[in-house]
Amino acid sequence: MNFRFLAEYIKDIRSVGAVAPSSRFLARKMVESIDFERAKVIIEYGPGTGVFTAEIVKRMKPGTRLLVIETNQTFYQKLYQKYKSTSGVNIINASAEHVDLLKKEYSLDAPDYVVSGLPFAALPVRISASILQSTSKLLGDKGEFIAFQYTLLKKGFFESYFDDVKISREFRNIPPAYIIRCRHPKLTGGASTLKNSLTRVG
Repeated sequence: MNFRFLAEYIKDIRSVGAVAPSSRFLARKMVESIDFERAKVIIEYGPGTGVFTAEIVKRMKPGTRLLVIETNQTFYQKLYQKYKSTSGVNIINASAEHVDLLKKEYSLDAPDYVVSGLPFAALPVRISASILQSTSKLLGDKGEFIAFQYTLLKKGFFESYFDDVKISREFRNIPPAYIIRCRHPKLTGGASTLKNSLTRVG
């Protein structure tokens, strides 16, 4: 049992969203669709202890930029100390709600991939909708959003922002997790989609 992770979960259930770190099996499945030869910009939301981060850093090519956004101060400090000298990697203590501003601050091109460990089922609807709205706009038609969830409660939520949503499952994670890959933002996104998400998605 990872007691630091458990302590952070108890302290902030909404933002952590799990009682144990993701497994290496889930981490590998989360990044298996990433074309690391082509990817120039990758953004990660909610890395926690950095299981996905480590898998991305291990595979990313020289010249690739990785922006890691973590709200939890304990997890942020741990990741910052680990990667502060790693070329191309920036660890940020902030909310994914502000991803568009952070992209500009770090002079990044549009991301090729956004990888998320955020617990959308536990986050307030307004925050979830704001994050997906910003993310879909940043990715454009060529990028991919990759998230994992423990239930499919928010499947319709993801589908309200992306036309192409594919789901797979990793049973070797505890608990088993769904991997959700989203492409092609809906043309009807923006303010109207945000409004509908707030009224329809619980």
